[in-house]
Amino acid sequence: MGFLTSRSGTFVLFAMVLLVYLVAIAGNVLILTLVYMNPQLHTSMYFFLSILSTLDIFYISSTLPKLLYISWTGDHKVSYESCMLQLYFFLFFADTESFLLTSMAFDRYVAVCIPLRYSLLMNKKVCCLLGFMAWLMGSTNALILTWLVTRLSFCGLSYINNFFCDLKALLVTSCSDTSFLKSFITVDGIFIGGVPLLLTLSSYISIILSIVKIKSSAGRMKSFSNCTSHIIVVTLYYGSALILYMQYSQEQDKLLSVLFVTLVPVLNPLVYSLRNKAILGGMKRLSVF
Repeated sequence: MGFLTSRSGTFVLFAMVLLVYLVAIAGNVLILTLVYMNPQLHTSMYFFLSILSTLDIFYISSTLPKLLYISWTGDHKVSYESCMLQLYFFLFFADTESFLLTSMAFDRYVAVCIPLRYSLLMNKKVCCLLGFMAWLMGSTNALILTWLVTRLSFCGLSYINNFFCDLKALLVTSCSDTSFLKSFITVDGIFIGGVPLLLTLSSYISIILSIVKIKSSAGRMKSFSNCTSHIIVVTLYYGSALILYMQYSQEQDKLLSVLFVTLVPVLNPLVYSLRNKAILGGMKRLSVF
């Protein structure tokens, strides 16, 4: 596991990974703090944003601390139990984020396309249910995949060509017949990634069609501005996932994996901070204190 570098290169890697990790944690904690401390942000949109920030903290913490440990100590070993545990949590948080982004797209659809029924449809009970279902489906799917991986055989000491226990890397190291698991992963990927993405795209097609019908340009801009941050986040998440899992060069896997596990948690707070007036306003009020 890890990257093979010189001593000086190892120090640079450690410093860069630590900086990225701290920026991601600080940015997402800031979002959580702003939402908690500002009553005007206690709406369904920012409720989902808080869950997203919490997810991103857990998500990046499931992989980068191990890379920091490897870079600092040079110890590339990982036990079988630790590997399976890391695999589960990585899949758990990644899958949950996919479902959560769909819930956020539905929230924006109701806000733009059915504004008069927004408070009724997106009440506290519905938001909590959508959030809970995202966590439940993410954890269940991760548990099934991890259990299937534990049924594989790994002959002797296995070398994982990545800095964490990635599903693709584990399949390569197994000496079992992985044809069934590969087929299952393909079908599972359609359910976990394809269906939520299709629902999200459908929501935004409806949103765009509704925005086009708005007569005033100011109204169109206001409606679209409420959705741009989420569109950027969805593009980052699915774009990085497709780049990682649709290429088959093991030499590129490590670099792309770093981008996949760091890009979204680092940029999400930045995207919402720079493009959201309510968040910017909350930051200004917080700075006063």
